[in-house]
Amino acid sequence: MTAKKFYEEIIIAGFGGQGIMLAGKVLAQTAMKCGKEVTYMQSYSAEVRGGTANCMVVIADEPIACPIVSNPNTLIAMNKASLNKFAPCLKKDGLLIINSSLIKDMPELAGTIETLAVPADNIAIELGSPRSANMAALGAYLQKRQLFSTEAATDCLAAVFDRQYHKAIPVNAKALHSGAEFVKNIKMKDEKLRTTT
Repeated sequence: MTAKKFYEEIIIAGFGGQGIMLAGKVLAQTAMKCGKEVTYMQSYSAEVRGGTANCMVVIADEPIACPIVSNPNTLIAMNKASLNKFAPCLKKDGLLIINSSLIKDMPELAGTIETLAVPADNIAIELGSPRSANMAALGAYLQKRQLFSTEAATDCLAAVFDRQYHKAIPVNAKALHSGAEFVKNIKMKDEKLRTTT
């Protein structure tokens, strides 16, 4: 029996100015560095900054036929409007990561969808870099899916960031790791709770 080939479709969505495209590029670059096939597509609304923005990343073991994602395995929703727009499209058994700093109310979703609430803005603010919330959310995704390490993503920051923003790489690396640590801590608490009940 042949092993099932890996295939993951991700939508990262939020409003313009949240670094949605940057997060998608870091994920795509990381996947390529780790030897996967990757496609990346981005979409802005007409108003761009402050309007809706999303990108689609497809990661696979084999060449990818279509870069368009209609029913993602994973949605990273950085604001409520993006959650409302894309959450109904998630595949059965999909993963939903929400920025709980900005999203308080959840829509009705299929019971098979796993939801992970990550206070991405709060994490970034604690690091003194509010604009790195995108990296906190991405770090949470990497830790949850266990596809690639945060170290691999960190190594790709210099290739993705414009040279004028290289001074921001250290804090963005911290945000990646902080997002991953947040998920690790949730897992540890869940395991501790299971062992005491």
